Amino acid sequence: MDKVLNYLMKEINLKDDDVVVIGNSAGPDSMALTDILLKIRKKKSIKIVCAHVNHNVREESKDEEVFLKEYCEKNDIIFERMLIEKYGDDNFHNEARTIRYNFFDKIVKKYNANYLMTAHHADDLMETILMRIVRGSSLKGYGGFQALIQKEGYKLVRPLIFVTKDQLKEYDDKNGIKYAIDKSNFKGKYTRNRYRKVVLPFLKSEDKNVHEHFIKFSNMIFEYDEFVNKEASKVLDEIYKNSILDIRKYKEADKIIQNKIICKILEEFYQDDLMLINDNHVSLINSLINCRKANSFVSLPNDIIAIKTYNELTIKKKTDDIYEYEIEFDEYAKLPNGHIIEKISESENNDNNICRIKMDEVNFPLHIRTRKIGDKMSLKKINGLKKVKDIFIENKVPIELRDKWPIVVDSKDNIIWIPGIKKSKFTKSKNENYDIILKYQ
Repeated sequence: MDKVLNYLMKEINLKDDDVVVIGNSAGPDSMALTDILLKIRKKKSIKIVCAHVNHNVREESKDEEVFLKEYCEKNDIIFERMLIEKYGDDNFHNEARTIRYNFFDKIVKKYNANYLMTAHHADDLMETILMRIVRGSSLKGYGGFQALIQKEGYKLVRPLIFVTKDQLKEYDDKNGIKYAIDKSNFKGKYTRNRYRKVVLPFLKSEDKNVHEHFIKFSNMIFEYDEFVNKEASKVLDEIYKNSILDIRKYKEADKIIQNKIICKILEEFYQDDLMLINDNHVSLINSLINCRKANSFVSLPNDIIAIKTYNELTIKKKTDDIYEYEIEFDEYAKLPNGHIIEKISESENNDNNICRIKMDEVNFPLHIRTRKIGDKMSLKKINGLKKVKDIFIENKVPIELRDKWPIVVDSKDNIIWIPGIKKSKFTKSKNENYDIILKYQ
């Protein structure tokens, strides 16, 4: 464990009065790390806080919590625990990970800690890299995870990244360290366990120090990613402003910069859930950008949606906005899109925000509704009908706005007016005879 100790003492440079929160499952890895921190505490007066999450999915979980609490009391370690009482419908491992790190972050802030340490080791790194190579990932994702990450107000440290699982067990046995075994780690139904039981033993039989090659590979990937990140940052503000991607400028960038820009945007939405996205999602967004359709969209994990509107792309969280409504209109209506339509007495304007109607040419009461499939509108100076869909396209109405755009109809469902966009044959100019003026604002 000399590498781990040297890393913590020399590179991390733990000092007197530093506060370290350790995510401890009571397993062999986190118990080994805790013991190493206790050895350091004999030299440096650091404060150790144990943060334990009881996932509440195994019968042994309660016993493990009791064991760890007693261990902490015996060794003068602050013990904090969390019980997960209920899970949602999300992927179990992803959801559990999110809950864990939210809890860790809370404990870090509670004790104003300098460091959060987890017991991820070299085998974990190899598994992560291999899994991402197989399923696809971003350039950064292929690097697995880093030993040190600067978080907001503290550092996330994985000091065991230099040693293997076997070395940790050997350390535990040599030092008489007790630990719990999570039997679910051996179940073949979990993808990571299959890598752990089948792939890693084969690689280690080829080279017992194979983990060192993976560490070098990981470091190299992160170095290349940092370089690409700096290059992408030089043009990002020109290409991506106010959460809108300028497709014309995006297409002028080199492909590797394009992909990095998309990855950076996705990282804003997924943050600690980057495992949910991979290079297929980046390819999907690039296909959307390069498709011939002026308006289109693709759905991404966790209810994120990428929307193309002509030469702009936005990525955002789906909302529960009202997309279908019908309102009987009298003199005033407040609409779900934030606008209003009201009856006014006079106006000098004649643009598409004003609608003049002759009462005996339409059927009252008027209604304001959202569009329906097959909607058509009778226009002035044109014989026949025109599809509302085509009117939206011609006026470059963003696709995400079309389904909630107001349409004014009479009681026989004749389309009178698409506020702000188009008037029908039923509307009048200010030089014609009319009885009613409607205003959209």
